[in-house]
Amino acid sequence: MDVWKFIQKKLAAGKPVMLMYVLQSEGSSPGRKGFKMAVASDDEFCGTIGGGIMEFKLAEKAKVMLRQNEIKVLLQHQYHDKEKIKDQSGMICSGSQLNVFIPLSITQKNIIEQIISFGKKFIQLSPLGLQLSNESTPGFQFVSETEWLYTEAVNTQPIIHIIGGGHVGLALSELMKYLGFYIKLYDDRKDLNTITANSFADEIKQVQYENMGNLFEQCNNDYVVIMTVGYRTDKIVLKQLVQHSFFYLGLLGSDNKINMLLEEMRLEGYSLQQLKNIHTPIGINIFSKTPKEIAVSIAAEIINVKNRDLPSGRK
Repeated sequence: MDVWKFIQKKLAAGKPVMLMYVLQSEGSSPGRKGFKMAVASDDEFCGTIGGGIMEFKLAEKAKVMLRQNEIKVLLQHQYHDKEKIKDQSGMICSGSQLNVFIPLSITQKNIIEQIISFGKKFIQLSPLGLQLSNESTPGFQFVSETEWLYTEAVNTQPIIHIIGGGHVGLALSELMKYLGFYIKLYDDRKDLNTITANSFADEIKQVQYENMGNLFEQCNNDYVVIMTVGYRTDKIVLKQLVQHSFFYLGLLGSDNKINMLLEEMRLEGYSLQQLKNIHTPIGINIFSKTPKEIAVSIAAEIINVKNRDLPSGRK
């Protein structure tokens, strides 16, 4: 959203902007599909299309196009391979990406405002430039240099539910906010210092853990992390949420605690498939000790799951 707000600010100041978008990527390309960058006529910029010498060269090209008052949409292939004769990016990481330059002026100010205000659900890029659509199918369709269409859902922040507002919950909230997640924090305790200090969560709810299951309807694409104050409340929450379908469900705890809890649930009739769907012990093993280190391990696992198998409709 920062890129769109940057564009809004520049257009409102009467400064044309060149929007660069990665439409397609292959292999080890540093720029992935959906990456975007905006360069304004005052040479300020926001966002990224992959970094490195490639981004520098394309940003300089955008500045030249702005100075020349270019109004045509331009496709730009970039191959990260020294053996390619044409469109070398200057990088050697292999792979390729297809970028587009979209000139924006004050006439597109209303479109940008609608994107920011959640007025539309999809952006469409084509040889006609930037447009909006209420209903569409995300993806890239290419026929020729003059006939192509890129569609992307906008304002689709991934949602993470952090159940437990202690020290790890605070550290994880900060990290997931930085990673662009919408954060919902839950706890049954009132006036907990780590909750009052949590300025990163978008929503904070004091709840009764016995009623948690009622709060998670239609959350198939969401991420859930359970880290309450102890074994008893973890089990109360897990028994309810394991019956729902989430994109990611993780439980914090030691090996001994987790093994005991899962064995109890198995004996109580929960299926092996239900228990198998739980990421636990949560996080990637980096031998973390502190709350912030634990948060890093959890975030790393979530990123791994997210990027390996994206929820429907997300880029």
